[in-house]
Amino acid sequence: MKARSIATDGAKNRLRYLALTHGAPLWRLAESVRPVRLRLNAALIDSAVREMPGRPEPLSTMAPYTSWSSLTDRSYMGRHLPPVPGDDTARPTPERAADLFARGDAMIPCPRSTVLFAYFAQWFTDGFLRGDTKLPRDPRINSSNHEIDLNQLYGLDDAATAAIRAFDGGLLKSQVINGGEFPPHLCERGRIRPEFAALSVARMDLLDERQRDTLFALGGDRGNTQVGFTMLTVLFLREHNRIARLLADENPRWDDERLFQTARNVVIALVIKLVVEEYINHITPYHFRFVLEPALTSRLARAVWHRQNWASVEFNLVYRWHQLVPSSLDVGGQEMPLAATLFGSALLPGPGLGRLFEDASEQRAGRIGLFNTDPVLREVDVASIAGSRALELAPYNAYRKHCRFPGVREFEQISGDPKVSGALREVYRSVDDVDLYVGLFAEEPGSAKAILPPLLTKIIAIDAFSQALTNPLLAPRVVGAETFSPCGMRIIGATRNLSDILHRNIPEDPEPRFVSMTWRGAL
Repeated sequence: MKARSIATDGAKNRLRYLALTHGAPLWRLAESVRPVRLRLNAALIDSAVREMPGRPEPLSTMAPYTSWSSLTDRSYMGRHLPPVPGDDTARPTPERAADLFARGDAMIPCPRSTVLFAYFAQWFTDGFLRGDTKLPRDPRINSSNHEIDLNQLYGLDDAATAAIRAFDGGLLKSQVINGGEFPPHLCERGRIRPEFAALSVARMDLLDERQRDTLFALGGDRGNTQVGFTMLTVLFLREHNRIARLLADENPRWDDERLFQTARNVVIALVIKLVVEEYINHITPYHFRFVLEPALTSRLARAVWHRQNWASVEFNLVYRWHQLVPSSLDVGGQEMPLAATLFGSALLPGPGLGRLFEDASEQRAGRIGLFNTDPVLREVDVASIAGSRALELAPYNAYRKHCRFPGVREFEQISGDPKVSGALREVYRSVDDVDLYVGLFAEEPGSAKAILPPLLTKIIAIDAFSQALTNPLLAPRVVGAETFSPCGMRIIGATRNLSDILHRNIPEDPEPRFVSMTWRGAL
């Protein structure tokens, strides 16, 4: 198959990409010298984020003009570009455009990613990329705290947090099943137990009494909705309680509140570290490996883009990675259709966390792109396209220019795959009419090692780094032993990946497990 022409990626973009994906020995040498590594780490992150103008955005989804409210009311989504009314005569209906995503008879596998990567991507981003939860949903509105705060576990507000706390030793409520620690069950005889009245579960109305009684009591409303989401939330509940017990041993005079808050600080910092050192490093095809350490956050705190977090509607769209999810999933040694893994809390205690994480690490994810989304998720693609048009998002080419790529002039410059370029030509009048959502996923990755297309990669790099590294816990006067305790600093320093966290939290399953976002065949 003929590869996409990169002639319109621009000389600067091509040179940067070639430099970062070639010369592995030189990058390894640079990483081995700590001062050089720190400077490169900060410079590359700063350069990536500066590819678009920094926050605050002049506009939000509140109105097509700037006001004090639009600059401060974060219940509306931010937006990178002003609204552009579309010509519906030049564009397919959302339903027809969504057909471009439909998977055929077999999933196209990703060259590098596992299902664990798909699980983590959904779990991590659903913590801060949250749309309107009220019906009918308003695409302008969000229900997010706009922070990496692990509300998947702790909840969006104090009432939800209080409902899951044991108020003893800094612990979260839990129970032991088959030798493993799990959250307590949320319901009894199909009704939410009184102690958990502040909690909710998205789409719980779809479940019968028996299914409701298998749900776990988690602070986040989405914690039970998919087996991978639940696995990760349970893992970090275990890590919170493990850390709280260690803190209690080292600080016998601390009360429950300080133990809880310090353990929570440490767990949130661990998630941010995983995002930088495992998740982002998996996404990028670069030889340089990004690291997170206090010296880095002190350098970047002076960057012009270091502003209050505010998730944008474009950032929300780029994370619709439904193509990653296979049509059937390996769960505890069983091959299950995707739909059967929804509300999957009951699937966890039998095989245990160790087995489930290994199953997810042994199974390949799908390739991100067109023609690779399972039919179960079709309506999400339809809603994404319809919502982006309701917000009058600028087309794909406008965002290429905004992110310092030259605009494309023909469909073959989006993808060299005749199936993709031909389908785009069939449903769109010209390249300037292509919806942002469609163009993001139609674009061909820059190399065989890359798992994301160029524009998608750039928007993610800009928003992911600028959302993660502006977290209050990483501020120069906050990060340190006063916030995390000496014990917490040791834990953060010793943690590199999800495998580290899993293997210290599966006493019921001491067998070493293969845990990786990267497929064995690509290691």
